[in-house]
Amino acid sequence: MGRYLPEAWPLPSPDGLNRDYFSAGRLLVQQCTACGAVQHPPEEVCFRCQSFRFHNVESAGLGHVYSYIVAHYAVSPLLKESVPYGIALVQLDDYPDVRIVGNVLNLPPEALRIGLPVRVIFEAAADEETGDHLLVPQWEAVE
Repeated sequence: MGRYLPEAWPLPSPDGLNRDYFSAGRLLVQQCTACGAVQHPPEEVCFRCQSFRFHNVESAGLGHVYSYIVAHYAVSPLLKESVPYGIALVQLDDYPDVRIVGNVLNLPPEALRIGLPVRVIFEAAADEETGDHLLVPQWEAVE
């Protein structure tokens, strides 16, 4: 499968906090070891108790579309051939406080709807500048 957005569209920049998220091939979320709160995106401080201690936990990767938009205007010349495209905010079933942004790859953007059940899939991408090989979490409808 090729990339959903054009090959020239910038990829995420992995760092110490999010490298596992973009390379594991599993949907990982950050869990505070002090209070057990789960949060995304990964941060240095727990949103609930302000601890600095975390580990990753794996989500089953199932959720539903909490909200979405369909972009009809190319905000960059790189996206001119991609419009319209959909951007979904997915609420995880096993961690309902966590919502993750991505694209629903197997559905035309006009078919997006709130409540649509989805599961995570991983879009492989290589960043030629950095040499990073990424597995970017995206979504597919499961109806």
